Amino acid sequence: MKSYILLENLVFYAHHGVFHQETTVGNVYILNLKIRLDLEAASLSDKLEDTISYADVYEIVKEEMLIPSRLLEHVAGRIVRRLKQQYPQIEKLEVKLSKRNPPIGAQLDCASVIITD
Repeated sequence: MKSYILLENLVFYAHHGVFHQETTVGNVYILNLKIRLDLEAASLSDKLEDTISYADVYEIVKEEMLIPSRLLEHVAGRIVRRLKQQYPQIEKLEVKLSKRNPPIGAQLDCASVIITD
């Protein structure tokens, strides 16, 4: 049974960016995570050990979001690598990381990157 765990619209306040103001003041970031794995055992057993704990995944993402980086690509890549290392049962992983109101001189909601592994 190929299934997905989704964590949608996780909101963080962090200090990522190329410009000094971004790393000093910080900004709002929105993260979406899509994890593909076999959930058949969990669907039959109703046991946490047969799946991946959403709370544990969130803690890993939160820890990585607290580490300042210049690029969204770097943050998202770290999250992908750490989750894949922690949970070898992950078959595919997609991280979408968005920065609210990026300082690019344009009217837009977010600038985003998507990294898939």
